[in-house]
Amino acid sequence: MHSRLALLCPGQGAQGPAMFDFARLDPAAGAALYAWLAGAGLDLPVEAILADEGLLFANRYAQPLMVAATLANWMALGPDLPAPNIVAGYSIGELSAYGVAGALRPEDAVTLAAQRARLMDGCLAATPRQALIALSGLPIRVAAEMARAFGFAVAIETGEDSLIAGGEHDTHTALAQAIEAAGGRASLLPVTVASHTPFMAKAVGPFAALLRQQPLGEPAVPVVSGITAEPIGVAERAVEHLSRQLAEPIRWKDGMDALVEAGVTVALELGPGAALTRMLSARHPQIACRSIADFRSPAGVRAWLSRHVE
Repeated sequence: MHSRLALLCPGQGAQGPAMFDFARLDPAAGAALYAWLAGAGLDLPVEAILADEGLLFANRYAQPLMVAATLANWMALGPDLPAPNIVAGYSIGELSAYGVAGALRPEDAVTLAAQRARLMDGCLAATPRQALIALSGLPIRVAAEMARAFGFAVAIETGEDSLIAGGEHDTHTALAQAIEAAGGRASLLPVTVASHTPFMAKAVGPFAALLRQQPLGEPAVPVVSGITAEPIGVAERAVEHLSRQLAEPIRWKDGMDALVEAGVTVALELGPGAALTRMLSARHPQIACRSIADFRSPAGVRAWLSRHVE
């Protein structure tokens, strides 16, 4: 059987002072990511953000930094890699995925990430304190119904018994207590906006308009849609799905299944972090899956790929 390679682009959660270390191993990639971030209009120096955990997890910085790190890691791996057959991105990682797939220039993707974050932060005006909470240990239908009872909406479906819900911060404790009383588990995430829920509805139209102003081309390989888990290969469809996902739930578990349906046998997470690797390996252990976080250098990643991808 011929091997088929998927590339995975992470969302927020893996930020840290060392999040650019892999890219910096390649001087060109390291220089590029700082140039991309400089063009994104951040109001603080990158090094100051990296040194402050509070800033690192602030939405306005986390989104452009994650996209810059992912695309710089991809650049650091160099041009002599096996061509991917499909790309999938988790939350903000879906924007990175279109950069990896060649539909967006990296600098445009990073700028769009900063603009996306500002639009989402603007939705805090109506509901200033928002939260995301990870729920697990209960059937997804049961957990979703319980979340709705506390004003939370499903944000990301991650497994048969796990999801992330978004809602008002002030009621997350009561929801967590109810979930735990029912035998499940609940954990507040370090995110201050209720991404992928109706709380973000006012950002959808403006973000679609920004996407249409960009030179967004046809992806060279399909990108898995977060909201439908279908492969997207047309620019206008990309605009629709990237904007809609701000306020609609991400079907990540179905997206992982879509990789199997596409015949994927090998997957590489572009980092930072390895959360997607863990989820895909647990759901589809037949796929050989690693993250660049598992390696000390781009050469190590290339060597692993050469053994697994024909």
